Amino acid sequence: MTEPFGEFEFIRWIRQRTPAASGVALSIGDDAALITSASDGSILVTSDLVVEGVHFEFPSATPTLAGRKALAVNLSDIAAMAGEPTSAFISLLLPRQHGRTFAMQVFQGIEGLAAEFDVSIAGGDTNSWSGPLVISITLLGSPGRREPVRRSGAADGDWLMVTGRFGGSRFGRHLTFQPRVHEARKLAECAELHAMIDVSDGLAADLHHILDESRVAGIIEEDAVPISDDARNCLDGRSPLEHALGDGEDFELLFTVSETDGRKLLATQPLDVFVSRIGRVLPGSSCQLVTADGTARTLARLGYSHPIS
Repeated sequence: MTEPFGEFEFIRWIRQRTPAASGVALSIGDDAALITSASDGSILVTSDLVVEGVHFEFPSATPTLAGRKALAVNLSDIAAMAGEPTSAFISLLLPRQHGRTFAMQVFQGIEGLAAEFDVSIAGGDTNSWSGPLVISITLLGSPGRREPVRRSGAADGDWLMVTGRFGGSRFGRHLTFQPRVHEARKLAECAELHAMIDVSDGLAADLHHILDESRVAGIIEEDAVPISDDARNCLDGRSPLEHALGDGEDFELLFTVSETDGRKLLATQPLDVFVSRIGRVLPGSSCQLVTADGTARTLARLGYSHPIS
């Protein structure tokens, strides 16, 4: 029997075969790469694609919302590094059967969100075929006045904190979420962010990404996880907590800070979206969930991974 081979196993395999390169200060393993230049400073680069039938479906999505989501997921990656997006390169693989109006609506979805975040559309490519809609975007950004926030900086004693609420994104929020670009920059001004990631795969899965890269352990408290109304209203036999931990595509921020900074953020609530503490970082290599009755159990890597084989 062939051993299961998923998205993250494939990424690890690629990472092992990719040597360090001059001018690449940060490469595979974070939300964006950091390219350095003696003359031009540093540039954040991220690339993501969305595919009809995987990341959205018609008619529950519209062409405009599909285009918007394609740019939004890239903006979320720049937010995870506390960077500022600057310019985008758009590649569209358009279904021939939908025609001109459909293509224009896809672009208008991208264009509208780009204008909202002052992102210039600098180039790209278009093609057509008999298959589904595919949108690939490469987004450039600036790290701003500070170093980019990586996944690998979590330290023993840090608080684990999040923006917003989790679970049930497939009821429509995965198409309309607001990338936390401004919120990330505000957090960076108010606190020393040790590690950060945007929650795309799932809260539990993305927490594991931070712990793995930082080589630490973590513990989260069941009662502290902020759960969305969508997750509470799901009637599929899974608990609201399971949805919050594993649904993914919330695109909120998960980050670690010192206890001092954490208490300050809770007291001041400097963002338009609520900030919560969900747990803490510990030495070691495990991840546990403390239930309401005080029982601790291993937290699985709940979340989505694209199967390859």
